[in-house]
Amino acid sequence: MADPTRTGQSPDAGTEQSLTPHGPHDALTDVPGLRVGHAQRTDAGNLTGTTVVLAPEGGAVAAVDVRGGGPGTRETDALDPRNLVQRVDAVVLTGGSAFGLDAASGVAGWLEDHGRGFQVGPDPAQVVPVVPAAALFDLGRGGDWRARPDAALGRAAIEAAHRGAPGSPVAQGNVGAGTGAVAGGLKGGIGTASIVLPSGVTVAVLAAVNAAGSPVDPVTGLLYGRLYQGTARPPAPETHTAATRRLAAARAESAARSAASVRPPLNTTLAVVATDAALTRAQAQKLAGTAHDGLARAIRPVHLLSDGDTVFALATGERPAAPESAETDPAFAVHADAGAVNEILAAGADALTRAVVKAMLAAEGVDGPGGVFPSYTDLYGTG
Repeated sequence: MADPTRTGQSPDAGTEQSLTPHGPHDALTDVPGLRVGHAQRTDAGNLTGTTVVLAPEGGAVAAVDVRGGGPGTRETDALDPRNLVQRVDAVVLTGGSAFGLDAASGVAGWLEDHGRGFQVGPDPAQVVPVVPAAALFDLGRGGDWRARPDAALGRAAIEAAHRGAPGSPVAQGNVGAGTGAVAGGLKGGIGTASIVLPSGVTVAVLAAVNAAGSPVDPVTGLLYGRLYQGTARPPAPETHTAATRRLAAARAESAARSAASVRPPLNTTLAVVATDAALTRAQAQKLAGTAHDGLARAIRPVHLLSDGDTVFALATGERPAAPESAETDPAFAVHADAGAVNEILAAGADALTRAVVKAMLAAEGVDGPGGVFPSYTDLYGTG
């Protein structure tokens, strides 16, 4: 089990075999123009962090769907299709519960410094960045209840995103908003996946997996998400029996450490689903909503009162959602467009399921003053 100072695995960590074609990195950054930056703190009682998804210049059409009963969010009302703002420049996923939403202020400050945001005056500098953000609960998991992301950490995360070229790999596991993540008593983290549709449209997801429910089938020990991939076998019964005992012992030890003794557990899984297709704001909101189906396949139970499960959607509009057709019948064209969007919606859910699996495989266990959180691979190996 790793110590709590580790900063995340390589971009290829948590690779999961997929029968579906994916982009070059099987990551959110396979959507052209998107960048991802992580910043985390793992010393002096810290086990928390922030992840920023930076849109290309000019922003991206954005939407959100919140299904958890205890969300911590900022600027989500601005994403309602009925409201004024059309595009956003960044989305923030952060630890620290409601306190961690301070990280979005650092992101907004960086965007203002770079002249990016909603234009409110004739001077190009007169912008108000709209920065949607959502927080997950990781308070006390490093040992210090008051250790949580702030504006400085948010600025560090967006600076990391800006430094990376579009299309760069994305680190997974114990990084960014996944640094202090826990799912069903196991160490959670960041996972990402992409799908390239036959039309050439890319749909991709980044998730910070931190659930009150479990991603593991209690009967077999198989990650639920692997049931939808057609390639995985359950662990050997003796392996599962030993893993169950070790996890129970870890939970008992964590409960004895006061910083980790919140009951019932307070969690939240966060995700960003993105596409290079041209979607309306209403279609983007539908994409965020259907992506939750992928979360429900990978974690059980999900969307609880003690979760704040939130999915953001981004559409960069680089490609038409449906390929051009010579068909002139308007009724046919409407059906063709709906069919193309349906493929994008289904892909978002599939990619989120895979992102959860990859997060669990990339995470490394932590044994620190805030608790004992073994990883899935600590208990079951990588088979």
